[in-house]
Amino acid sequence: MRADIVPGAKFPDYELSDHTGKHRKLSELQALDPMVLILSRGAYCPKDRRQHEGLLQLHREMEVGYCRLVTISTDNITDTNEFRTGVGAHWPFLSDPRRIMQKDLDIAEYTDPQHNPMIPHTIVLEPGLVIYKIYMGYWFFGRPTVEDLRQDLRTVIRKCRPDWDIAAPEMKAAWQQGRKELFYPYGKNYAQTISEQE
Repeated sequence: MRADIVPGAKFPDYELSDHTGKHRKLSELQALDPMVLILSRGAYCPKDRRQHEGLLQLHREMEVGYCRLVTISTDNITDTNEFRTGVGAHWPFLSDPRRIMQKDLDIAEYTDPQHNPMIPHTIVLEPGLVIYKIYMGYWFFGRPTVEDLRQDLRTVIRKCRPDWDIAAPEMKAAWQQGRKELFYPYGKNYAQTISEQE
């Protein structure tokens, strides 16, 4: 991984085609929420399929917890769709067959010249694409468990959600003062928030 891609740094705002062929920027997909980014070998890899099967339940929790999940692989759009459908995923999958990210981040899996995939990584991002944690998953058990990701998201949400502890006296006072911008959806209405989701 490139030397400047470390916790606390901003992750590059790549723009790639999603599973529908629409160009999407990571910042657009993240909006103002924490996000888990999966850099995947792709549909051919049984380890990646198993990881994504495990993420299905977590994604349901992430949706109600106002967090985002995105998968990126070097697969073409057909294989990207087959991968997404095959594991039963409902989050965005991005396709990078030109290997823009792989080259830019210096994560070519040189031990597999046949498929030329990315070295798998899972990256937990704070709002603004700020890197919280990076897991390298060349070996399956280098990847985070669902519980690891829950704990990471809990920490990130505590940092980025001013209304994490609504029982705090200062939060009750802020609510009574009409300072609704401190409470989810932070100055937006729910219709605006919903329209930002996939």
